[in-house]
Amino acid sequence: MIFENELKKLKYEVLRDVAILAKEERLTQSELEKVPYNIIKGDKPKYRCCVYHERAIVKERAKLAAGYLADGDRPSDLVKAKDDDPIMYVIQAACDTCPINKYTITEACRGCLQHKCMEACRAGAITRINGRAYINQDLCKECGLCKAACPYNAVSEVMRPCKKACPTQALSIDPEDRRAMIKHEDCIDCGACMAACPFGAISDRSFMVQVINALKSEKKVYAVVAPAITGQFGGNVTVGQVKDALKKLGFEDMIEVACGADAVTAHEAMEFVERMEKGYSYMTNSCCPGFVSFIEKKFPDQVENISNTVSPMIAAGRLVKKNHKDAIVVFIGPCTAKKSEIRREGIQDAIDYVLTFEEIAAIFGAYNISPEECEDIEVNDASSFGRGFAQGGGVSSAVEDFINSKDIEVEFNPVKISGYANLRKFMLLAKNGRLPGNFFEGMMCEGGCIGGAGTICSQSKTKVHLNKFSKESKAKRVISNDMLDEFRDINLER
Repeated sequence: MIFENELKKLKYEVLRDVAILAKEERLTQSELEKVPYNIIKGDKPKYRCCVYHERAIVKERAKLAAGYLADGDRPSDLVKAKDDDPIMYVIQAACDTCPINKYTITEACRGCLQHKCMEACRAGAITRINGRAYINQDLCKECGLCKAACPYNAVSEVMRPCKKACPTQALSIDPEDRRAMIKHEDCIDCGACMAACPFGAISDRSFMVQVINALKSEKKVYAVVAPAITGQFGGNVTVGQVKDALKKLGFEDMIEVACGADAVTAHEAMEFVERMEKGYSYMTNSCCPGFVSFIEKKFPDQVENISNTVSPMIAAGRLVKKNHKDAIVVFIGPCTAKKSEIRREGIQDAIDYVLTFEEIAAIFGAYNISPEECEDIEVNDASSFGRGFAQGGGVSSAVEDFINSKDIEVEFNPVKISGYANLRKFMLLAKNGRLPGNFFEGMMCEGGCIGGAGTICSQSKTKVHLNKFSKESKAKRVISNDMLDEFRDINLER
């Protein structure tokens, strides 16, 4: 495989080696401890100060990949994760402790007589040295009042990338050693911090081992795959080839999550109409678990405006379980938040395990399966609108088309937002009754699901392939009644 950077390559190698151990039933503590030596060879470091540091980091990555807890969370060296244990972890050995002072005085300081920065500082952290302002970092509370007060913009603000990326302020800094810490009670498992950290110091816990064990069992295992899979294995690899690769891996079949999106579109459209008739000012989508959790944790008084429709993943999973009662269903997608969504009360019946694209690529590597060498099997489960859920604006387009196709008389005025910064802004507008619309489509990742934290390739490379996949001749142009009939007896409410 070709990797965009060294970090993605390292993550792949660790996941692949752990997958090999699971495949060969050699996943013991002693074998797991060999993984760092298999990946970091020789005595010369490639990424860090020394090979010992590099191996310590790989060891913690391997533990998370194998389903164990990372360091710092339990006193034991190797503790098997429970279902209710967190998804996201800081690998302490990998954290660079970012020796960054959030606020500093730059050369733009004019040494003015007023010194508004000193007046604004409630901690008394700013003094004058040689006529210019100086911040005592031991006293600074990082409140930002000095920056707001300075008429010359002479106060520079630099924030850690992980902390800056977190939409719920779940990232904090240990005052003793300056390492990042996750406040799990505030974390929504969106993976933004994981994607933002340039040192790869944050990682998600994996279900790879459970999936591999399921594939080796006598049970039938089905894959439900997100449409954002397009382009993840290279521009020339089709979704049909990915389907064949999954079947070679041992999956009974692959179903497009987009067919669940079609069912969700119809259900959510009718729910929207009903809510507007009841006098709701707006309704949000519910397909993005990060967005749903964001509202629940930061805007609890707006929870009643969240759609009660399940996500496409849950809808597709329930369809498989309806047709194959004893099946094990594995969701494969770009999203780390899906790993916590499957534990939500009321929807635990649909999906057994979640894998990211990074993880399924590593399993392919462990089994020596190359999607580019596989057969292009026909994939025709969903409409172009269902596939369009993978990028920002796709949900609104699908709901609007369904409403228009049914000649439903209702004002549909969508607000389409992706990325946590704008989501916060528009949720504040919604909270204050100033949302410029009545349907709020929120996607936690910038650009939608194709910008997810668990992708192999960036959306700049995959977006064109997703658009092509959505509009190809095999895709249905409308959400057909036959398609919806398959979901007629399935509960689509959360």
